Amino acid sequence: METNTETVVKNPTAIGFDKEVFKKNVLDNLKSLFRKTMETASQQEIFQAVAFEVKDLIIDRWLATQKAYKEQDAKYVYYLSMEFLMGRALGNNLINLCCYDEVAEVLEELGLDINVIEDQEPDAALGNGGLGRLAACFIESLSTLNYPVYGCGIRYKYGMFKQEIHDGYQVEVPDNWLENGNPFEIKRPEYTQTVKFGGYVRIEWDAERQRNRFIHDGYQAVNAVPYDIPVVGYGNNVVNVLRIWDAQPIQEFNLASFDKGDYLQAVEQENLAKNIVDVLYPNDNHYSGKELRLKQQYFFVSASVQQAIRKYKETHSDLHKLPEKVCFQLNDTHPTVTVPELMRILLDEEGMEWDEAWDITTKCCAYTNHTIMAEALEKWPVDLFMRLLPRIYQIVQEINRRFLIEVEERYPNQYNKIRSMAILYEGQVRMANMAIVAGFSVNGVARLHTEILEKRELRDFYEMMPEKFNNKTNGITQRRFLLHGNPLLASWVTEKIGTDKWITDLPLIKGLEAYADDTKAQQEFMDIKYKNKLRLAKYIKEHNHIDVDPNSIYDVQVKRLHEYKRQLLNILHVMYLYNQMKANPQMDFYPTTFIFGAKAAAGYKRAKETIKLINSVADVVNNDPDIRGRIKVVFIENYRVSNAEIIFAASDVSEQISTASKEASGTGNMKFMLNGAVTLGTMDGANVEIVEEVGAENAFIFGMSSEEVMAYEANGGYHPEEIYRNDPDIHRILDQLVDGTFSHGDREMFREIYNSFLAPSYGRADQYFILKDFRSYAEARERVNKAYQDKARWAKMAMLNTANSGKFTSDRTIEEYVRDIWHLKKVQVTL
Repeated sequence: METNTETVVKNPTAIGFDKEVFKKNVLDNLKSLFRKTMETASQQEIFQAVAFEVKDLIIDRWLATQKAYKEQDAKYVYYLSMEFLMGRALGNNLINLCCYDEVAEVLEELGLDINVIEDQEPDAALGNGGLGRLAACFIESLSTLNYPVYGCGIRYKYGMFKQEIHDGYQVEVPDNWLENGNPFEIKRPEYTQTVKFGGYVRIEWDAERQRNRFIHDGYQAVNAVPYDIPVVGYGNNVVNVLRIWDAQPIQEFNLASFDKGDYLQAVEQENLAKNIVDVLYPNDNHYSGKELRLKQQYFFVSASVQQAIRKYKETHSDLHKLPEKVCFQLNDTHPTVTVPELMRILLDEEGMEWDEAWDITTKCCAYTNHTIMAEALEKWPVDLFMRLLPRIYQIVQEINRRFLIEVEERYPNQYNKIRSMAILYEGQVRMANMAIVAGFSVNGVARLHTEILEKRELRDFYEMMPEKFNNKTNGITQRRFLLHGNPLLASWVTEKIGTDKWITDLPLIKGLEAYADDTKAQQEFMDIKYKNKLRLAKYIKEHNHIDVDPNSIYDVQVKRLHEYKRQLLNILHVMYLYNQMKANPQMDFYPTTFIFGAKAAAGYKRAKETIKLINSVADVVNNDPDIRGRIKVVFIENYRVSNAEIIFAASDVSEQISTASKEASGTGNMKFMLNGAVTLGTMDGANVEIVEEVGAENAFIFGMSSEEVMAYEANGGYHPEEIYRNDPDIHRILDQLVDGTFSHGDREMFREIYNSFLAPSYGRADQYFILKDFRSYAEARERVNKAYQDKARWAKMAMLNTANSGKFTSDRTIEEYVRDIWHLKKVQVTL
């Protein structure tokens, strides 16, 4: 993967970087780490040597940051997330240390290309989708803005999986990202915590306190050992911590059991620990998968909360003041066990009474909701929860009991309120409800999303406690997704607006608006886009063995694969275009390359079928001589942060086509916008705010509104078979799913997708309104195709998207969290 390193913006804070010292230390690292010279070392070994030297540059800043935090008795936010999709660390660390160009020059003097060295680093397999990438942007912004944070998660050995495409099908293989170690992490065994599962709770009378004591016995336990990864702020000496927990057995090998011939028991603890941290989101469509996922959640939450209390008590004696120094931000429902775990520590270990423990807990915990769909709000079977976490379950029971008394007092005899808001109901533990009841803040992640939560999904909670609810529209960090990912455009932006301060103040990029009608500036902007398209074309040729035309429209949909995101609508439309072109070879159509990238969860059958369909359509369309290359379809294998950076930089069209009312926010839409792609989308999630910023004339909006979708849903859906009967084009593309056109004659390969529109085996037919929105989408695509042929118009649209992306920086989002929820203070760090 190539970047144009010579154009990365230089910054005066790089003064003091000693190239000769850096060069000498890299060579010394090769000797000490690998017993190699530059001539004999592999590229991977050179990467390691460079990375360890960069870590040395970071360490002094890291130590100075922690010293400053301690001296100023700083308040911390503990950002608890099951995912942190960090991407590669080397390039981003060099960017934020403001010495990227200098290190590139050192490597060039050694006969090395920094692009090749960066490519030796695997993407850290600590996340998958937007949830994890948002968490990564947030902790980077917190560092750049001088705020204290611990990102807390799990050190997955294999991540979710590495995606390979075999015969068009997704195949999941282990993503062994730690095979060569992680040079940026530091193991911190001195902060090891014990986490307990299973067993039972016995009660003893405490005569001294005149109260019952709850004692957890008969449990299995693992050690949670933290690994700290530096999160470097841009040009400010601040280095915060991503703390990811590894599970290790308390006793690695039971020799006594082994000697008795009980070989399985001898390694039982080791296997328990290993399973917890092997994979991100184990397949939970069976009981053991659910159990493992709940173990993962409690494991990292318990370790993080225990360590937070331990750290606080090092310098403070009064736990009643914990909310003044600690805030636990729950990134979706996954870390909600933070609530009963903090209560457990305060009640059982610190000896507090319920009311005082509850008062502390409800002032320390805040909840971010990332999903509109009720079925995606996390729930656990009571029997599983009670067996795995017996003391935690007792505490949840008491939280629920007390809350329902409040509900009954507020809404006497309104059992619908209890049904809606109870934490324990119909044999399930409802985690979102617990997060709302215990959290002092509940925020959505785009204005439309928050409105839907308040008016529909969480309406009863909003009516009862409206003061908790607020909106924080998501954002992205421009340091990674423009400065590092698109250095040509980054340099051009600095040149045009006359400052590089946009790197930490993205709204300054609006200065580009002055050039939107400037013919020379338009040509420069589109020349940069063309060079980035060449770079992506080279990547596609190397990885997919497909030739794509950089002069074609790059129409891109890359994101997690889910039915509501409607990759299926996109590929059905490609089938429609193919049919049109076969019937009318001379039709007016500007050549277009349709680019997809997505992972489907291992147990998500429909999503995996969609991947196969995309690849099967690609196989037919790309090899049909009648099409003459005017349509190309590409599925990029193993979509991740590092290839996302070059995809965003090269894209012309940003496909954001979720069913209106289903996407909470989206952040890919912001990354495309920043890089000068034009949105083709529904008025959903943050698309609404993107259109407000850039203007409807600079986007292509289609489809039903969220209100229309919700109205249909309230009435049981609609009848897609009527569209199938009355629209011959749609009739044909659906029939092609089962007539073998795109499956080498196999009529059953895509039968399930066909049935989902007309004869579903579950729920409503076409529950994401693909056929309902199809004609509107096709018409919007025609508008895209025509608009692109007007080069001046398109250049202006693209430039205005970049110029109006300033709102969507994660720096703005973080400042809003700090102002309204966390109440942190900036800490200046000097060396």
